[in-house]
Amino acid sequence: MENLVAKYAAKRQRTSLTFVRDTINVIDWERNQLIGIKGARGVGKTTLVLQYLKQLAKPSGTTLYVSLDDLYFSANRLYDLGATFVRSGGQVLALDEVHRYANWTQEIKNLYDDFPDLRIIFTGSSVIHLERSKGDLSRRAVMYTLHGLSFREFLQIQNLAQLPVLSLDDLLLRHSEIAADLTATFKPLAHLSTYFQYGYYPYFLENADVYGQKLTETIRLSLEMDLPAAYDISYTTVDKLKTFLVVLAESVPLKPNVSKLSESLHVTRNTVIDFLHYLEELGILTLLHRDRVGMTRMQKPDKVYLAHPNLQYALGSLQTGLVPNTGTLRESFFLSQTHPVHQVEYTDQGDFLLDRRITIEVGGAGKTGQQIATLPNAYIAADDIEIGFEQKVPLWLFGLLY
Repeated sequence: MENLVAKYAAKRQRTSLTFVRDTINVIDWERNQLIGIKGARGVGKTTLVLQYLKQLAKPSGTTLYVSLDDLYFSANRLYDLGATFVRSGGQVLALDEVHRYANWTQEIKNLYDDFPDLRIIFTGSSVIHLERSKGDLSRRAVMYTLHGLSFREFLQIQNLAQLPVLSLDDLLLRHSEIAADLTATFKPLAHLSTYFQYGYYPYFLENADVYGQKLTETIRLSLEMDLPAAYDISYTTVDKLKTFLVVLAESVPLKPNVSKLSESLHVTRNTVIDFLHYLEELGILTLLHRDRVGMTRMQKPDKVYLAHPNLQYALGSLQTGLVPNTGTLRESFFLSQTHPVHQVEYTDQGDFLLDRRITIEVGGAGKTGQQIATLPNAYIAADDIEIGFEQKVPLWLFGLLY
């Protein structure tokens, strides 16, 4: 255990508080005994937890961070570590990469039940499902999801601009006023195309030149390690998933023809739908349905998108000569900025339906509102403009919703 404490001390010391995501203030750390944070690999879960622990005004030895993929756990039980920590005066135990430890749900449940004064924070892959866990943590844990950086956070983390979080209604009603005020001090369009290429994951700060390579490696690890840890699937299935993803990357956004996809992959129709949901849970795809109410997992989506525009570049680089489509990048950007904080559905008129009441058509500066002219509460999210007018809203403003 001494080695784990030493590793934690080193990580805590290296953790910077220069930029802390607003999610740290959304999570109710103090009033919940068991908190879970899940999200796609690479979004910054570890950093967020270490920043919280560093900010805590707690005496040395009362907090501990460990990663459950540490070799320590090949010969030691998590429960025993937690019990020893409590007996030594421990109060807050942070457990990272929980899905890498086979019996994590049961042992965390036992720690929760046996040590009511111990606060436990755990992080895991976006594919973990507490409702299926044998430890029945779904009734005990308060879960949060960490998404990738918004355009606003991308600017803030580089000290390019300090912008407020906007509510959707305020954005739509006052967009001209808001945009005029904000663009007086910075030029958003100078940075938006850069965000399209890299910026969703904070590791672009390490080396932007190899961001695409690192993103494809992140996808590979998610498919080969995170997915088999959550589902009973073989590596043959993982290989088919990789092929499936490459096929999708060439044609998204698309209305999936499940029968044709199943024939080309030599799998069943239900397997194709499973594949789509696996990739959505890993943060690689976003699936849109015409009506999410009463939707079951086995219903095919009406439209499929890559989850954020960075994926267009990373996956496109795997295909010789495949250049990201500008219209697809715009739609993927809009979806990635709205989906974490609003209900987004497929619609026949326009591109997206937000919160079942607002229709959005995405396009360039010259996009007209002809397609949505007869609809109430309909807007154009237009790229290549700094300031909009009436129903035409600058696309970049939707990057300030979280």
